[in-house]
Amino acid sequence: MCGIAGLAGPDAVRHRTTVMTMGVSQHHRGPDGTVHASSSDRRAVLAMNTLLIVDPLARPGPYLDRASGLLLAFNGEIYNFREQAKAWGIPIAERETDAHLVLRAWVKIGPACLDGLDGMFALALYDPRTGKLFLARDRLGEKPLYWRLDGGRLAFASEVTTLTGYGPAPLVLRPEMLAIETPVGVETPFQGIQLLAPATLLSFDVASGSLEQATWWRLEDREPFEGDYTKALACMSVVLAEQIPLRAPACDFALLLSGGLDSSLLAYLMRPPICITVRYRGQDRLDESRIAARIAHDIGAELVVVEPGTADFATVLPHMMSALDYPMGNASTFSEYMAYRKISDLGIRVVIGGLGPDELLMGYVRHALVLFGPDAVLKAGLNAYQPLAAKLMHPAGQELEPAGAVTRLVLRGPDPDGRIHDLVADAMGRAGRDLARGLTLSDLATAWRPLVMTSDKLASAYALERRSPYLARKLVELSYRLPVECKIADPAAGKRILRDAAKALGLPSEVWGSRDKVGFGSPVPTWLNGPLAAWADAQIQFALTEAPSTLRPLLVGGLKSGGRFDRTRMQALLTAAWFSDQTIRAAS
Repeated sequence: MCGIAGLAGPDAVRHRTTVMTMGVSQHHRGPDGTVHASSSDRRAVLAMNTLLIVDPLARPGPYLDRASGLLLAFNGEIYNFREQAKAWGIPIAERETDAHLVLRAWVKIGPACLDGLDGMFALALYDPRTGKLFLARDRLGEKPLYWRLDGGRLAFASEVTTLTGYGPAPLVLRPEMLAIETPVGVETPFQGIQLLAPATLLSFDVASGSLEQATWWRLEDREPFEGDYTKALACMSVVLAEQIPLRAPACDFALLLSGGLDSSLLAYLMRPPICITVRYRGQDRLDESRIAARIAHDIGAELVVVEPGTADFATVLPHMMSALDYPMGNASTFSEYMAYRKISDLGIRVVIGGLGPDELLMGYVRHALVLFGPDAVLKAGLNAYQPLAAKLMHPAGQELEPAGAVTRLVLRGPDPDGRIHDLVADAMGRAGRDLARGLTLSDLATAWRPLVMTSDKLASAYALERRSPYLARKLVELSYRLPVECKIADPAAGKRILRDAAKALGLPSEVWGSRDKVGFGSPVPTWLNGPLAAWADAQIQFALTEAPSTLRPLLVGGLKSGGRFDRTRMQALLTAAWFSDQTIRAAS
């Protein structure tokens, strides 16, 4: 988990100090060294925060190829770098890392090398031979990368607030922040700053100021799987056994273990020495620590239980929001933050989590609601989801089209211009006639971004490298290709093929037989309507006295109490804390 920042333009070298400051502002992402370097033609300056994982004695970046002059700043991990080095005939010496492979592969075959990389990454590479800066992100956006174009220069960074330090960027309330709690696509709440889209390559010509972007990988281009369920399960079992262990580092690491299917299967396949779980007093429905304890015992791991309270939330909120850069809709934010803080206290540098299967293998109740209908889901015993199912209830003869149904289920606020519906409709259209694949692409276009970025940002705040083994390329592509019956056959039990793989591996029936998803959810929304109600009101009211008009609708909405599934109040509080953090940054 590193950080990158930089600037490209005709007079870039004159702004070395600015780039150095940008790099220093991200020092928590790479405590093993923050270094900046200029290109040979003086038209680019790159900075890199280095966190050494693969080799603790490796040299911090940026990295230079002396023969060509190519300069690279790199964030992430390429898990197959040694395999690809052999395939491409690229020598990797002792004390060299995956970044050296990327640099030499780019020299040898150019941007085409991206397709051979299996891992998580955000990179910046400047080529003085052509006067072009290249920015690229991994397939599913595990590593963030923001950029802005200003005065003929392109600036970029791993954190959006690093770019607000480069120059003014007024706050903007994107409509999606009311609709689904987060910006979508490439938008950010800062005017003029964009997030580079996943699997995207951006090229910036310093001389002309022209900019081009291209998608270098598309999940929907995968061909459908051919074969019956027995063959599919065999293929899935082999890919899991091959790919998951590759994501385990040689050093000590911790696993986020909720007690659910995804994290428990990772525990059996990766055998972490330490497992971390989170529970809350008096919240039995959110407590899976008993199952987590059994899994940890089975694999011989130490189980560390984190038990946060209301005082913890009030205390850590400012730092949590500073780490996030801006509000994001993720029900597990607080639990993740507290888990990462504990892992850092233990002196561990790598943490493993279970992102991916829910989106790829129909693990959410909303998927079952679209595929089977609300009546079938409720009859299957998921009565707790009655409020969600009610969103799809309609008079006889007025069936909802799939995109409309999905939109109703993901919306948490108004969508007057139909922006979310259009986004969902486009995603489902790209999937063709396969509704399950359409649901996956819809998730990746809406709810996925805050999940994956929360994991990166909160872990990085504590100098941790977050790895998500289920996002291995072969596993992602195989999961997408499978027919719907491999993913879900029972309205109350998605991820069918993963459940059967877990059963075959000998996991307890409480894991593979569970019919309700809990994960690392927290009772924060309940706290904000109970013991923290007065405090939350005060925080929101204070922000309202200074907030620009664009933010007022979101803040005002949080002054009303909500129901069990309503996160409006929490979103308003996070926004208030974010605005306060921005105000402090601007003043300093």
